[in-house]
Amino acid sequence: MQFLYLIISLFIVLLDQGLKSFIAGNYQLGETQQIIPHVFSFTYVQNDGAAWNILPGQMGLFYLISIIAIVICLYYLLRNNFHSKLFDSGVALVLGGIIGNLIDRIHLKYVIDMIQVDFIHFNIFNIADSAITIGIILVFIYLLFFDESEKNDVK
Repeated sequence: MQFLYLIISLFIVLLDQGLKSFIAGNYQLGETQQIIPHVFSFTYVQNDGAAWNILPGQMGLFYLISIIAIVICLYYLLRNNFHSKLFDSGVALVLGGIIGNLIDRIHLKYVIDMIQVDFIHFNIFNIADSAITIGIILVFIYLLFFDESEKNDVK
């Protein structure tokens, strides 16, 4: 069953890298095209920092953090301590997102971002960022609402 979660991670990496490749090959840096008017657009930007472009140019730090996070995600996925589809799905999304952005950092020395939400003022992001965010939310939901009840059921 854990193999399925690694497939989810791989799917996120492929989807993320595919869209980044499309954007880099078809858009000029800074170019914006509306996809759904007043909802979201694609805008090609290069981010050499972390989320919201904090700590720009700190590639060594990002490599270290990414490797540590990948090891932790693999540990939880392969050890299967929690026996929860919600927890494992969250970790799989985080793993795929981290790998997607790490590939950019290693290959390009920056991360390609492109998704712009037009109806609110928010930073431009990518599929990997979305997967990490959704994955962390799923893990938190599990830890806050389900972890204790499962521990009580085991006793």
